Amino acid sequence: MVVRSPERLRAAEEVVAQLRKGLGVVDVTLPSLRVDVVSLASEAPYPLIDLGRCNLDTALRLAALLQALKP
Repeated sequence: MVVRSPERLRAAEEVVAQLRKGLGVVDVTLPSLRVDVVSLASEAPYPLIDLGRCNLDTALRLAALLQALKP
């Protein structure tokens, strides 16, 4: 699926919202989760999702959740 520039930004904002909601369901908060504004500086935006930084407890909880999904 090819997404044009304004649609790419909306798609990036939507995926950030989806990630925030999904992570919230399992009680994981990534405080810096956002669309990376620097990646929007070019003429045709190619937005990156900044998953940001988190503390050790959050990283351990997220790693445990991901490990539990492994088949």
